[in-house]
Amino acid sequence: MIRMVCSDLDGTLLRYDQKVLGDRILDEIRALAAHGIRFCPASGRQYTRLKKLFAPVAEHCVFLCENGGVLYEKDRVLAKTPMPRALAEEIAWDFWNNSDGRGEVMLSGENTSYLMERGLGMTDRIRFIGNHYCSIHDPAEIPEEIVKVSVYLEDGVGAYVDRFVPRWREANAAVAGPKWIDTTLANKGIGVGKMCAALGIRTEEVMAFGDNYNDVSMLDAVGAPYLMQTAARELLERYPNHTACPEDTIQTLLHQLGHPENKG
Repeated sequence: MIRMVCSDLDGTLLRYDQKVLGDRILDEIRALAAHGIRFCPASGRQYTRLKKLFAPVAEHCVFLCENGGVLYEKDRVLAKTPMPRALAEEIAWDFWNNSDGRGEVMLSGENTSYLMERGLGMTDRIRFIGNHYCSIHDPAEIPEEIVKVSVYLEDGVGAYVDRFVPRWREANAAVAGPKWIDTTLANKGIGVGKMCAALGIRTEEVMAFGDNYNDVSMLDAVGAPYLMQTAARELLERYPNHTACPEDTIQTLLHQLGHPENKG
């Protein structure tokens, strides 16, 4: 029995050039709620933006933000996994100094993105996403706990994966998109586990959708993992369930459940 549906956003529910959710997924979230099933956006984005994106159905959602670093339900923090300050600052300076002048750095607090900019496009992307942000010159300026450190690589992650991912394995370094590598002491799998514990749901009762390496921990943690057909071949070989459209798979689930008034 499925009691929660989790989904990545960029590359899964949203194309990378898309800003607004379609009516179909919003209707499906309402239909899931009628069956007592929670919907959980599972994203590297912050809560402010996720709440706005899902505003028409936010009452039916719980939110896994910053790749599992912060979990929210109705404006209440359910759990947070901060990084040790020294580690976060060390990673930020490594990204900044060792990306050949082609990387910009984002450090994430509970609900603010702190940007170390070079004018390469990261700020435009953050504005497009809609995050609350401010610019900094030094991570030491950040007045709160840091839950995630990311590098934005304007030329793409290809030349930098081997440079950064093995080096920061202790911080769950993972490719999070065509131009992003993320680090955090949490990950989406840890986040889903904490969310399930808070809501009294077993991980086997969760369906999840993802498309990239930072979704692996979530897909491994749940009972019904689905990978986007556009994912890397290595990931497609890892998971037997593929989908071209999460909405299609959710529709199938809803069809199997039938009308809520006919349950029991």
